[in-house]
Amino acid sequence: MSATDAVTYVLAQTPVPVTPDPGGQGEDFGKSSPVGLVLLVVFAIAVVFLIRSMTKHLKKVPVVFDEQKAAAAAPARVKRAEAEPAEEPEAEAEAERSEAKPGKGEAS
Repeated sequence: MSATDAVTYVLAQTPVPVTPDPGGQGEDFGKSSPVGLVLLVVFAIAVVFLIRSMTKHLKKVPVVFDEQKAAAAAPARVKRAEAEPAEEPEAEAEAERSEAKPGKGEAS
């Protein structure tokens, strides 16, 4: 057999696939790795922290957005603070002490 006959014989052959592709259904199809488990756990922890943060921020949202209703629902000292200009710190501290209710051990 000459070199040209050998080349012709090799080129005339139908190519055989080295590794037949079963359409993505190989031996490892559907199996996860430990990296996948770690990634899933990290995502779950991130979701827990995001939910906690969102709940904290939602607690800060006012119940009423209407200004007139919010003013009606505000406590008396907030209304007084908005109505009066800021006084001296000693006067404010004394006003807060007078509003405080005496406890069991304190005399009225």
